[in-house]
Amino acid sequence: MSFADLGLSDELLKTVTDAGYTDPTPIQASAIPSVLMMRDIIGIAQTGTGKTASFVLPMIDILAQGRSRARMPRSLILEPTRELAAQVAENFEKYGKNHKLSMALLIGGVSMGDQLAALEKGVDVLIATPGRLMDLFGRGKILLTGCSMLVIDEADRMLDMGFIPDIEEICTKLPKSRQTLLFSATMPPPIKKLADKFLDNPKMIEVSRPASTNLNIKQYLVAVPSQAAKRERLRRLLDQEEVTNAIIFCNRKTTVRELNKVLRQAGRKSGEIHGDMEQPQRLAELELFKTGAVNVLVASDVAARGLDIKGVSTVFNYDAPWHPDDYVHRIGRTGRAGATGTAYTFVTPDDTENVQNIEKLTGQTIERLGADDAAAEPAAETSEAPRARRDRAPRRDDAREARPAREPRSPRPPRQSRAAAELVVADAPAPAPAPARQEAPRAERPRRDSRNDDRRPRRDAVDEAPDDGWNGPMPDFLKATIGG
Repeated sequence: MSFADLGLSDELLKTVTDAGYTDPTPIQASAIPSVLMMRDIIGIAQTGTGKTASFVLPMIDILAQGRSRARMPRSLILEPTRELAAQVAENFEKYGKNHKLSMALLIGGVSMGDQLAALEKGVDVLIATPGRLMDLFGRGKILLTGCSMLVIDEADRMLDMGFIPDIEEICTKLPKSRQTLLFSATMPPPIKKLADKFLDNPKMIEVSRPASTNLNIKQYLVAVPSQAAKRERLRRLLDQEEVTNAIIFCNRKTTVRELNKVLRQAGRKSGEIHGDMEQPQRLAELELFKTGAVNVLVASDVAARGLDIKGVSTVFNYDAPWHPDDYVHRIGRTGRAGATGTAYTFVTPDDTENVQNIEKLTGQTIERLGADDAAAEPAAETSEAPRARRDRAPRRDDAREARPAREPRSPRPPRQSRAAAELVVADAPAPAPAPARQEAPRAERPRRDSRNDDRRPRRDAVDEAPDDGWNGPMPDFLKATIGG
C-alpha cells in the first residue's frame, strides 16, 4: 500500500513524496482513511511509528475547505509538552506548504503577545498545551465554539502530568458535533473512561501491544557496581563506532547539568535540555542536535516523549527510569520510521525493582551484557580491592606460624592501691580546664534523617534531590571541624 491508496489529495501526495516518503506506516495506513471519513479514532501505537502524520495529513485535506474566523480556531490539537507541540507545528509547516492554512502555537515560555496576534487574525489549526490554552480561555481571548476537530495526543502522558481534568473541561467547551481523535501509547482505565465519555462510536486502531517496545531497538542492561562507575562505562560505550549520535537520559536536572559539563570537559560535542531551561533555549539545543552541531544530548524526561529526531543511533539511560512507562518512551527516540537503534540502560544493585517493573510492563527480558562487557571500571575496582586482599591473605593458623617473635616488654611499674592513687591525685595541683570545643549551634548543624536515607525521592521532588555525591569545593563547616 502506498500513500496514493489512502485518499489524500494530489497536492498533499506531492508534498509527502517531496519529503521522501512513499509507503505509510501501519498506524498511518489504518488511521488516515478513517479520519478522512470523519470517524472518531482511538489510536494505540508505540512511539516512533509515524503517529503524528496519521492525523496531520488528513487534517490538512479536511481543513483545505473553509475559512477561519478571528479568535475561533477551526481545529484544536492538545499536546502535553511544549516540545511535542512544536514538533506537530513543524509537521504542519512541512506537509502543508502547498495549502494556505493558518496555524497558531500556544505554549508556555514564549511571548503571549505574538500568540494573541495570531488568534486575532483567525487560525485553521491551533496547537496548544492545556495550561496555556486554559489561561487564554479564562481571559476571554479565545472561543472554541467553532472548533470542529479535536486531537488529544499522548493521552497517557496527559494522565501522568495531571492534565485530565483540564482535558475534560476543554472538551465541554467544544461543540458536541465534532470529530475527536485520541492517540496514546497505552490505555489505562482513566484514559478509557475519557474516551467513553467524549468520543462517539470511535474506531479502535491498535498497531502494537500496549506498552511494548519497538522491535527495531536492540536493548541492553549494563551492570555497574555503583554510581561512580557510570561515567567511565559511558565513555567506553560512546567511543564505539556505531554510536554516531546519542541521547542520554537522567532522572534529575542536576545530573543532566553535571554530566553535560563532564562530557564537554572531555572534548565531546554535547548539549543539554531540561525543565529549568526557557523554551527558546530548549529549541536552540534541539536544533543544534538535529543539525549535528552537537552529537550527544543529555536530557531529563522532559524530552522523552514525542521528539521526532531522525537518525538517533543510540539511547542511554544513564539512570534507570523509576517509572516503566518512561522506559518505553525514552528508548523510542531511536529506531524510528523503520530504522534500527540501540538502547543501553545502566543498572546498579539498587535498580533491581525498577528493572523488574520494566520487564513486566514490556513483557520481555532485556539482554544483559556479558561479564566481560560489564566489567567494573576503575571506581569499581577500588570497591573490590578489600575482597581481593581478603582472598590473598594467609589463613589465621599460617599467619600465627609465620609471625616473628615479639620483643620482650619492659616491666610494668608496681600497681598502686586505689587509696594511694586518690592521695596522689588529691595532692596534685588542679589541671587547667580544657578549652571548650568549638561546635556549630545545634540549629545550624546539618540534620540527617536516617529513615529517609534510602527512600526513593518523590516524583515531584526528583529534580531537586542530590546526585552522585559531593564533587564540589569543601564546605566551610567541614573546614572548621578539621581545623579544630
